[in-house]
Amino acid sequence: MYDFCTFYIIIVRIVYNVNMNIGKKLKELRLAENLTQAQLAEKLNINRVNYTRYETDTVRPDYETLISIADFYNISLDELFDRKI
Repeated sequence: MYDFCTFYIIIVRIVYNVNMNIGKKLKELRLAENLTQAQLAEKLNINRVNYTRYETDTVRPDYETLISIADFYNISLDELFDRKI
């Protein structure tokens, strides 16, 4: 679904903190689905504490988790990062 170039851009953004404050977006998406952090974490097969850290921008999700989140919401990674093309 995503090519190497897309992954490279995401990794660069993660490493250099470019538009990486996605916690607010994650919270908006979760609340729009009327899910708790625990419910969403279970659906994504991740620890709730880790998910909470993603929403608070304390920890950055790895690329596999980002893809899982985007797939869960049926959105692109560009949409997840509010990237305008």
